[in-house]
Amino acid sequence: MTTAARQELLLSRIRDVPDYPQAGVMFKDITPLLADPAAFTALTDALAEVCVRHGATKIVGLEARGFILGAPVAVRAGLGFIPVRKAGKLPGATLSQTYDLEYGTAEIEIHAEDLGADDRVMVVDDVLATGGTAGAAIELIRRGGAEIAGVAVLMELRFLGGRARLEPALRGAPLEALLAL
Repeated sequence: MTTAARQELLLSRIRDVPDYPQAGVMFKDITPLLADPAAFTALTDALAEVCVRHGATKIVGLEARGFILGAPVAVRAGLGFIPVRKAGKLPGATLSQTYDLEYGTAEIEIHAEDLGADDRVMVVDDVLATGGTAGAAIELIRRGGAEIAGVAVLMELRFLGGRARLEPALRGAPLEALLAL
């Protein structure tokens, strides 16, 4: 499938939901894409190719839609999968990272023992918006002793400026979005 054909397929399966979760927001709903086996396979294959091309050894998926995308991508690419969860959701010893939201802060966690010095980790998620969660995940991965292979997302919402905010944390690692909206 060509890149243009894949982009057309993926875009055709993303539903715009006006005024969700609040007035003035146009939510990008990926559930129709996930329900379509051809579109979900095309997405999984494309993200797996990005991970392999950049030499990833493990994939981190960001809660919650990053789990839905990251786990099949890891299987397709033959890589390990590590979930990054909201604080308090992982048992045992974790590393945590607080980051800023538009109004307040949030905290995410990872099991450090799942990372090693030989790992190159690709962060996978559905959307790059402001870059806060991805930036916090990058910090956790580095604190866990691993290297960043990059960030791969289904779509980047350019008008929110997440790429510019995330680039310093990436330190030259790639950021690939299959769709830029």
